[in-house]
Amino acid sequence: MAFEIREIDDKSGAFFATIDGILDDAALKLGVPFEPGKLNLRADDPEGQLAGGLSGYFVQGWLFVKLLAIVDGQRGSGIGRALMLKAEEITRQKGYAGIYLDTFTFQAPRFYESLGYVECGRLPEARGHAQRIWFAKSFDAADGNKA
Repeated sequence: MAFEIREIDDKSGAFFATIDGILDDAALKLGVPFEPGKLNLRADDPEGQLAGGLSGYFVQGWLFVKLLAIVDGQRGSGIGRALMLKAEEITRQKGYAGIYLDTFTFQAPRFYESLGYVECGRLPEARGHAQRIWFAKSFDAADGNKA
């Protein structure tokens, strides 16, 4: 059987949605539906201007933090920590197992470690590109955190 494989432009996101739907259907048939829910947290400065935000989604019992960004001039102010703590609070309230995320070596690995996240995977540095590191923090009902 011959297949034609080609690169396509998916500016509309329709192709991504189709492939995502195929995976969702397969998981549903296996009895482990993804049923993702989104989490978006916005932090505003005292003037009401965007200072930073967090975006992620709940899937298979975990929150995956896809994006955490703080505007220039606000980094180091505690906004990132406050956003992560709010995400943890919401995730715990929903009864999820924990949070996972990834970052690069030039970004914030020490920041996540300071919040109790534990490295659970790493892509090696290759061809001059920085390492990508995955972190996770699982919650224990007894003490609120199990690193």
